Amino acid sequence: MDNVFDILQERGFVEQSTNMEEVRELLGSGPVTFYIGFDPTADSLHVGHFIQIMVMMHMQKAGHRPIALIGGGTTLVGDPSGRTDMRKMLTKEEIAANAEKFKKTFSRFLRFDDKDGAIMVNNADWLLDLKYIEFIRDYGRFFSVNRMLTAECFKIRLEKGLTFLEFNYMLMQSYDFLELYRRYGALLEMGGNDQWSNILAGADLIRRVEGAQAHALTFKLLTTAAGKKMGKTESGAVWLDPEKTSPYEFFQYWRNIDDGDVIRCMKMLTFLPLEEISDIEKKTASGDGKAINGAKERLAFELTKLVHGEEEAEKA
Repeated sequence: MDNVFDILQERGFVEQSTNMEEVRELLGSGPVTFYIGFDPTADSLHVGHFIQIMVMMHMQKAGHRPIALIGGGTTLVGDPSGRTDMRKMLTKEEIAANAEKFKKTFSRFLRFDDKDGAIMVNNADWLLDLKYIEFIRDYGRFFSVNRMLTAECFKIRLEKGLTFLEFNYMLMQSYDFLELYRRYGALLEMGGNDQWSNILAGADLIRRVEGAQAHALTFKLLTTAAGKKMGKTESGAVWLDPEKTSPYEFFQYWRNIDDGDVIRCMKMLTFLPLEEISDIEKKTASGDGKAINGAKERLAFELTKLVHGEEEAEKA
């Protein structure tokens, strides 16, 4: 079986890693338990999250064990990564309701039904019961404030004001990795590249506290060829929940993306074989309008089928 690291790299996912060769060797040596965290800041996942879900599906198909971590605890603080302002504060009830909807979405894409299947956990289970003084005394001493202030996730916020509440987020996410290492043997945390500093800090905490080696791997964010975030329309985000973005609207979004984004999205957001995508790329390279339109329709169909099922894709 092909090493899933090579598959992810060939499809354009991989951005940064603690040690490319070591991570590749780890993923080729047998089943690895890994995790990706999702903060339930809204009542649905959106297409930006779908990159992460695709990675989890590729990893599970290759025999690795995903942990979908729902951030019921971290959402109470709010991740400052990539933000110029503080996130909206949600109540515990709102977060719990959003988390339930996330669970239903994950069950459509990952296999949870056997002893080696995916795991879904909520970091509220351990974060909400922590005693602050004990936590800071036991783990805060491993974090250098000077080093934290150089992290990309804090740099943007420093210009407009970083609250002490948000400053705790890196410690909490790092502790999540440590907790999942202890509970399930998780050796790898994955996420979007805007999470690099947080993920790296978690791997470092495991090394310092447990004397064990853990790894970080980030993947490219879903952006256009011009560098803008994808998944936004005039009416708002493109959601995975059919009640928030209908399958028809979802299909139309992908049908109408820029020509230069089609092949990259095919590689990252569908399971079409790379050989087939390469053939499509050759046909569209000349700028033939008919070929490009056909490629867009194929992308829209395959992606809508993945997210909403073949029947809805056919209708769309």
